[in-house]
Amino acid sequence: MTSQGETIVVGMGEMRVTNSSSAVLTCLGLGSCIALCAYDPVSRVGGMAHVVLPHHDGRDGGPSPKYADTAVPLLLREMSRCGAVTSRIVVKMTGGAQLVATAGFNGIFKTGERNAEAAKAAVVREGLAVAASELGGHRGRTVRMHLDTGKVAITSSGQEVKDL
Repeated sequence: MTSQGETIVVGMGEMRVTNSSSAVLTCLGLGSCIALCAYDPVSRVGGMAHVVLPHHDGRDGGPSPKYADTAVPLLLREMSRCGAVTSRIVVKMTGGAQLVATAGFNGIFKTGERNAEAAKAAVVREGLAVAASELGGHRGRTVRMHLDTGKVAITSSGQEVKDL
């Protein structure tokens, strides 16, 4: 427990959902990954998925929060089980950076960009909109979602804290 609340770290390919108002869901050091943050302001149920890749190809088992296309429905379903109402859920996301900048590379894989597009598309497929986002760029980010307010705070090296 910290003075700001109980920090719950969401690792790569993981998802966490809670209704603890003292919780701070946290993704550390996002690069091309996406932190998908969802919050129901009435029930105060919040969830975060740490998306690593855009699409699940079925080779490594069933749906997983590791992939944008399966993370969104999994996150919404788990939030509903905890008392959230899907129509009230506010979605915010950050990440999707292009951190590799090597001569001749030219961003050939564009993983961050592909992750961001797939995550946005998955949110829309679920009938929701992305309320706020900070995507792309060339810096890593750490994101914290405070469940007492639903506030999403982003920190990046050499930058001021930004609230979404």
